[in-house]
Amino acid sequence: MKIICIGRNYREHIREFDNGEPNAEPVFFLKPDTALLRNNDTFWIPPFSRRVEYETELVVKIGRTGKCIAERFARRYYDEVTLGIDFTARDLQREAIAAGLPWEIGKAFDHSAAVAPRWLSLAALGKPVGELRFEMALNGEVRQRGDASQMIFSVDRIISYVSQFLTLRMGDLIYTGTPAGVGPVAPGDRLTASLEGELLLDFDIR
Repeated sequence: MKIICIGRNYREHIREFDNGEPNAEPVFFLKPDTALLRNNDTFWIPPFSRRVEYETELVVKIGRTGKCIAERFARRYYDEVTLGIDFTARDLQREAIAAGLPWEIGKAFDHSAAVAPRWLSLAALGKPVGELRFEMALNGEVRQRGDASQMIFSVDRIISYVSQFLTLRMGDLIYTGTPAGVGPVAPGDRLTASLEGELLLDFDIR
């Protein structure tokens, strides 16, 4: 099982980091399965980072194996979605980028990919993935609002592009990028997130 994370997929998020213009093609990186944080378990801030930040994302589960998938057929490869948090050790990531090094150290550490315990079918939601909306709150205060229609690259485009390089298999997860509003977490925080009004994430930070 692979965790495929898409970067730079919301214009306002790119702007908040003053990070230039959007890329011509999707940008992606991987997390190992040891990065998963399941069942709304507590997230423990790792001792090696001084600044861990949340990034709330719509997550798509791949439902069948595919390679070099045409965009017009990508919809056949998923039917369930949920929410996840791409936790990022921002200090380590920035140091690695400044040194011209890979930055998995800041992205792929254990339990850095929270995923909600419940998946929602697109049929039950009654709307296409490109119209889904979500929001995340920290200690009851809304910090991020996401609208999949504002993605630079749609889910189908992402699947088509990534499958040129990686065979997608049943159970693979695609974190589709985060909207603006990312920020740090601290011990004692409580993080919640809802998709189309359904509360899916609700866990503590320690």
